[in-house]
Amino acid sequence: MRREYDIDVVVNKIKITKAIIDPHYEDKHSESINDEIILNLVKKLDGNVFEIEDRKSPFNYYVANNIKYNQKQYKLVWLLEDDQIYIGVVNAYRRS
Repeated sequence: MRREYDIDVVVNKIKITKAIIDPHYEDKHSESINDEIILNLVKKLDGNVFEIEDRKSPFNYYVANNIKYNQKQYKLVWLLEDDQIYIGVVNAYRRS
C-alpha cells in the first residue's frame, strides 16, 4: 500500500504539501533505504526546478541522480500530477 506523509517543499515552482511513497523500492532496496530516508531526499528537492524525463498524461516523471544524504548518494524517481499538490515517489535507491 502507498503511504502518505505531510511535507512542505516547493518543487518546479509548485508548493507541495504531501508525499506519497510507492512501496516498489522495498522489493530490491529495503536494506539500504526506508521511508524516512526518502522523505529526507524529497526535502532536498526543495527550491529546485527539474526537467521532465517522461510524460504520461496527467503525470510528469522526474529523476534526481546523486542526491547526497548522510555521506551517501541516492537516486530518486518521482512524479508530479497535473493540477495536484503532491509528489509521488516511484522509486529510490542508494547509488554506489
